[in-house]
Amino acid sequence: MLLLLFTSALVLLPWTGAGRIIGGQEVKAHSRPYMAYLKIQHSSKIITCGGFLIRPDAVLSAAHCVDGEGIVGITVILGAHNIHGWEWSQQRIRVRHWVIHPNYSRAGFKNDIVLLKLKPQARINKDVQLISLPTSKEHVRAGAACKVPGWGWTSVTGRTTNVMREVKLMVQNETICQQQFQNYQRWSMVCVGDDSSKKAPYRGDSGGPLVCNQKAHGIVSYGHKWRLFPKVFTRISYFEPWIREQLRRFALQGPPGSPSSD
Repeated sequence: MLLLLFTSALVLLPWTGAGRIIGGQEVKAHSRPYMAYLKIQHSSKIITCGGFLIRPDAVLSAAHCVDGEGIVGITVILGAHNIHGWEWSQQRIRVRHWVIHPNYSRAGFKNDIVLLKLKPQARINKDVQLISLPTSKEHVRAGAACKVPGWGWTSVTGRTTNVMREVKLMVQNETICQQQFQNYQRWSMVCVGDDSSKKAPYRGDSGGPLVCNQKAHGIVSYGHKWRLFPKVFTRISYFEPWIREQLRRFALQGPPGSPSSD
C-alpha cells in the first residue's frame, strides 16, 4: 500500500505514494464501496494514492500525497475495482479544494491527514458509499484485527495490480513503533503490521484506510523502506474534531482548485 519514502534511508518518501498490498488478496469487485483512487497531476508526473469517502462531498487521505508545489489537478475515482479498465460503476470527480492539517510536517509525517472537497458530490449507490469514522473517544487497541484495501504495489520489486487488493493486519503495541521511529506519536498515530513480515501496505497505498470493525480508524502513512513490519498509520480518532470542523467549513471555502492549510 502507499507508504511515503522518508528522507532517512530506512523509510519511504511521500512522492512515491508509499504503500502497497503485499501478501494480500484480491477483494470481491465493488465490495469496498468507500474506496477512492487519487490521481495527482504534477507538471511532469502523476502520483497515485488511496483515499476513502466519508461524505458525498469529502474524501479523506494522507497529507503527504498532496504535499509540495506544482500540483496541476487532482482527480478522485470512486466505484472502481479495475482501476485501469473501463467500468460503468466508476465516478471521476475533480477535486476543487483540499485542506491539509495546519500542523502537518513532512519530518516524521506528523499530522499526515488531508480532506479533499468534491464538486459535484459523489452519487451514492451500491458501488459508491460512505465509511464511518470513530469518535474522538474511540481508540483502536493493540490486538485489533483490521484490513487495509488498495491498489498499491504487490511486491518490493515493483509488481503492480490493476484490481483492488486487501491485506489483514493487526494493531501492534505502541512500543514497537516508538523503538523504530524517532518521531512516532502514540496519540496521533497507530502502530500496525504483521510481525511475520509477510504482509503489508506499500507504495501506491498511501492515504488508504485502516478498517477495523467497519470503521476507518487509520490512514496509511509511512514505514521502513526495506522492512514490511511495522507500518505507521494516522490515528483518525485524534483528528475527529478537526475533521468535523473542516466539513462544516467546506461550504465556505475558496475558489475551485485552491489548496489550503487552514
